[in-house]
Amino acid sequence: MNRSFDRWASILFVLVGVFFIFASRNLSETAYGSGVGPNIFPFGLGVLLVIFSVRLFYETFQYKDDTTQGIKLDWKNFSIILIITILYICLLEWFGYVLCTFLFLVIAFQIMERGKWLLTILIAGLFSGGVYYVYVYLLKGTLPSFPLF
Repeated sequence: MNRSFDRWASILFVLVGVFFIFASRNLSETAYGSGVGPNIFPFGLGVLLVIFSVRLFYETFQYKDDTTQGIKLDWKNFSIILIITILYICLLEWFGYVLCTFLFLVIAFQIMERGKWLLTILIAGLFSGGVYYVYVYLLKGTLPSFPLF
């Protein structure tokens, strides 16, 4: 961990979070056919970003040293995660939320930690299905449902 970088990053992220909070207030509060408006998600992200940034800033005062020696960046895994994130965004409407999110999570979990296929499939399935159920059926929001093919 680099103390200076983390402090400046936390300050920048607080500003971005505050921007999200204020910008989300300009969005409509409800959408046609949905009980959850388009302002909820950016507002929530802004609040979370501010909270986590303040925590990061606080943690920088507890760092033992300011060295970053010995840290090896894993560009291969980063590149794969970036590519599957872009594919996730592009294919979300076509594959639907549940299937696309499930595949994205399975691939991402396997890149981060190989093996444990049963646990990976279980967590990815419960997460993608659970979020879809909560958002669509309980909150009355809309998500791309199932594949178009």
